[in-house]
Amino acid sequence: MNRRSPLRLKLVSLGYGVFYRIPPRWRNRMVKLVTARYSVGSVLLIFDSEADSPQRILLLRQPPGRGWTLPAGLLERREPPIVGACREAAEETGIRLTPDQVAPAVPNAVVHHRGHWVDMVFTAKVPAARTSLSVDGAEVWEARWHAVDELPVITPATARLLGHYGIGPDAHLRDEMDLAR
Repeated sequence: MNRRSPLRLKLVSLGYGVFYRIPPRWRNRMVKLVTARYSVGSVLLIFDSEADSPQRILLLRQPPGRGWTLPAGLLERREPPIVGACREAAEETGIRLTPDQVAPAVPNAVVHHRGHWVDMVFTAKVPAARTSLSVDGAEVWEARWHAVDELPVITPATARLLGHYGIGPDAHLRDEMDLAR
């Protein structure tokens, strides 16, 4: 089945629709059944290289649509995190990046002890005006650039993650997070 075939898109959309209707607690348990003790994923902070101040960041609206998120996903078996970040960018936004166009964020790894997962975080800069965005309508409903000082409603997990980098509603917690380490 072709990656863009209408049947595949309908099946993927149906799968995501069913998966995201499951309460988060049970979704996490389902993922843990098929993954290691800690799940590892890649997250990509994609900034507009042409924006001066304020910076602009690419956010995604995904099912169930209760807030905007970042391009991210679980790593495939034995996949290097930087390659996973590039793959997720291509799958979720249509932006094709190579590992040399992506840099590790500082901090590069964000550990979520309660959820038992690790986010390997990377950054990239692309010219928004000359970058075509493409979403599949199943896994991702919409991709849009937002000024970092005027973010839309973002998911709590996205807010916490961006807070590590001094962005968003949890940016003020950055110093507290550093002290807790």
